[in-house]
Amino acid sequence: MIYSRWLLLALMLLTTGTAIAQSLYRYRDAGGNWVYTDRKPDTVSDGQVEQLPLAAEASMPPDLITVLSRTVDDRVELVADNACFCPAEVAVRLLLPANVAGFDEDVKVAALAAREPTVVARLMPADRTAVMTFGYEDRAFLGERGVQHAPSEPYRAPFAVSQKFMVTQAYPDQVTHRDPASFYAVDIAMPVGTQIYAARAGTVIDIASQFFEATTDPDKAMEANLIRVLHPDGTMAIYAHLNWDSIRVRPGQIVKRGEYIADSGNTGVSSGPHLHFAIQRNAGLMHESLPIEFAGPAGKPVTPKSGVPLTAY
Repeated sequence: MIYSRWLLLALMLLTTGTAIAQSLYRYRDAGGNWVYTDRKPDTVSDGQVEQLPLAAEASMPPDLITVLSRTVDDRVELVADNACFCPAEVAVRLLLPANVAGFDEDVKVAALAAREPTVVARLMPADRTAVMTFGYEDRAFLGERGVQHAPSEPYRAPFAVSQKFMVTQAYPDQVTHRDPASFYAVDIAMPVGTQIYAARAGTVIDIASQFFEATTDPDKAMEANLIRVLHPDGTMAIYAHLNWDSIRVRPGQIVKRGEYIADSGNTGVSSGPHLHFAIQRNAGLMHESLPIEFAGPAGKPVTPKSGVPLTAY
């Protein structure tokens, strides 16, 4: 998600904000460090440059992580306020800076602790006799970068024990799961109102519960009810397309494996009632999905496959 603000420092700050779409690239320099930029570098080969996708991160509302400006003496601080019960990461880029010192990179990237503000940049006029002007945009993703997926056992199928539902999409099929955040996601067809249970223990970090319609309009990808749960290893589970006003948990709540958390539905971008389930991690300013195994008979792992029913044990 990218958000832009403009500000003017001349005894006072005037700010406005609008969301815009921009590209963001990263590559490793000669020292092995990540370099972030909004312009594809000509001096680096295509195979070394990664374009960070702006794929529909419907899971993060714009008010969960905000970058605000504040004046402190003769400087301006850009402060990321992380309201999430989880660590996160934010990138900030200046727009049309004039007379600005203290921001030498194309993009500043900062790790954010859970429920804490973090100063991302301290800016001041290069010439103190002139006005400093600039805009800025920010992009944030939940989770700590580089965590390892290490579940102690296969995931519990996220519905009642002994129930069986058809898997309509799973890796390697990518009919709609075409971005890194959803490559390994699993779609499970089930009637609206089916009880959904936590597939693994963790802390609820994000919910959306106010939507009640399904659509095929990709511009409305954010209009899906969902729950996001942070696991002890730093990965996150997403339960999406949930039924309107059925979510039974709140951010900050610890849920147990097998705990009833919501009802399935048909909200957001959806062609029919189903549960979208994915395990993700922050791979560096992008969410990437991870392979999933569910518990089968005697706890043995079962890999979900399109067109094959999944049973909860």
